[in-house]
Amino acid sequence: MKYLVVGPAWIGDMVMAHSLLRRLKQDDPDAVIDVLAPTFSLPVVKRMAEVNQALDLPFKHGEFAFGARRQLGKQIKANGYDKAIVLPRSFKTAVTPFFAGVPKRVGYGGELRNWMLTDVRKRKPREVDGKITDQTVTRFIALGLDAETAAKPIEVLNPVLAVDAGNRDAVLAKLGLTLDKPVVCICPGAEYGPAKQWPLEQHQQLAEQLVDNGHQVWVIGSPKESAAGDVIAASGHADIHNLCGRTQLVDAIDLFSCAHSVVSHDSGLMHVAAATGVKTIGIYGSSSPEFTPPLSDNAVVVTQPIDCAPCFKRECPFGHYKCLTEISVQQVMTAIEGHCQ
Repeated sequence: MKYLVVGPAWIGDMVMAHSLLRRLKQDDPDAVIDVLAPTFSLPVVKRMAEVNQALDLPFKHGEFAFGARRQLGKQIKANGYDKAIVLPRSFKTAVTPFFAGVPKRVGYGGELRNWMLTDVRKRKPREVDGKITDQTVTRFIALGLDAETAAKPIEVLNPVLAVDAGNRDAVLAKLGLTLDKPVVCICPGAEYGPAKQWPLEQHQQLAEQLVDNGHQVWVIGSPKESAAGDVIAASGHADIHNLCGRTQLVDAIDLFSCAHSVVSHDSGLMHVAAATGVKTIGIYGSSSPEFTPPLSDNAVVVTQPIDCAPCFKRECPFGHYKCLTEISVQQVMTAIEGHCQ
């Protein structure tokens, strides 16, 4: 069976989609799996062992580009796919596999796209261990199963991203980093919005407490987080390194492999870290680990239960952000120092 998997638009979701790829290979070791993914996520896709070919979906987030998507479908038609699995639920993401002439096209219904799919699934919550849940990862895996099997309890194979030792060593040398002290990575960003972001003051206090305890801290993120990294490293301590904007996404994968632990919001980098096997501390505010947990046996979730959480808003509707501000530095330190279940 030759598969075309249309990947999601968010890095975290793309990492979680690896559980689907692992399931496809588990069920059919001879399966050939190509992944069509946004340009920015291709480096992550290429770190997934099950992927035969990572195909570029060169469109900006939200860009419709119907004609270009149709043309892309015609270009890859010669690849001869047997089945397409369309993970996003938008109309535009179903266009390419439709015009690629893939005979079987499965995805969730919505956005008037059902006519482009041959197997339209209904998105509905599932019951797991007596609880109703709608985990992203199980929704992805279900699309790779026949409808009858998908209705049964689903085993989740955790994502695994390969580490490139050569690139890791090159990045360490380029950035002047050493491993003479245990490393804790802090990832202060969350593309979704401020209702996912633990206050920078607490990040700063955490970093200073960590170096006082004999650790070094690497602050990792995109150029957008450079200013946040400056706040966290404001003390000027030599063991707090602001690396935001100085690394590529694949570099983060390799740097995480050097760390004792990674502290992150519910973000793409949290899922990336979990997939490297490093101890991952996930801080949750407006979102919920019931839906998008770090998929690792070496992960700890830190939350602060309050009546209005989770609200899944980008910004706090009440302006107080208590689901985040009431998470103490000591709670996170305890998670770093403790043992995973």
